[in-house]
Amino acid sequence: MSTETNRLIEPAYNAAELGALAHLYRGEMYRSKIWRTRLDTTTNWAVATTGIALSVTFSNAQNSPLPLVLIGLLVVVFLSFEARRYRYFDIWRARVRLMEVCMFGPILRREGVRVDNGWNDALARDYELLHFHISYWEAAGRRLRRNYTWIFFIIAISYLAKLCIHPTPLHTLNELWTRAAIGPLPGQLVLLLGGLIYGALVALAVLTTRTQQAVGRVAREEREDPMQKLKLRI
Repeated sequence: MSTETNRLIEPAYNAAELGALAHLYRGEMYRSKIWRTRLDTTTNWAVATTGIALSVTFSNAQNSPLPLVLIGLLVVVFLSFEARRYRYFDIWRARVRLMEVCMFGPILRREGVRVDNGWNDALARDYELLHFHISYWEAAGRRLRRNYTWIFFIIAISYLAKLCIHPTPLHTLNELWTRAAIGPLPGQLVLLLGGLIYGALVALAVLTTRTQQAVGRVAREEREDPMQKLKLRI
């Protein structure tokens, strides 16, 4: 029997090595959990500061809409922080997903640990050459679509509502320009800059859907759910 045939018959890993891989999986799962918590923390900051700005702005009809403008810029900063954190989270999640699909999947199917598709070499190279799996812009686009779209939408609607109803209902465009003005900046320029920022956010959300590289995303296609099938038999 050839050496290659013996290699195919022998188990890919012994019991001690499988135990080490199990601990490796737990470690990567813990890492992804920690970074997932950090992502949620940044989103919580954005939600909390937006709520504070809304309270300050609408607590009195004479209050300026400027807090909403400033908080909109701050939320953009939070989005940039979260995009950077998401790139790190994707590293650990990619490793967890790789081991789930290529190591634990065959074990659950009673096929044993298989290395014929090279997942172990890919994982080893990922440890040797640590790198991001997705770009910064894809990470920003994903977090924008998942979490920040509604935050920016609420800020924009609240800002426009503040301009239109406080201190009195709006009657002319000149009143709108006057209320939107910030110091030496005329209202037309402020609204134009705001429109450009929101246009850039929409473009980011749309364009980054075309080249998605993030792993572990839940499939949206209609497929037979084995877990649901199992529940029906219980």
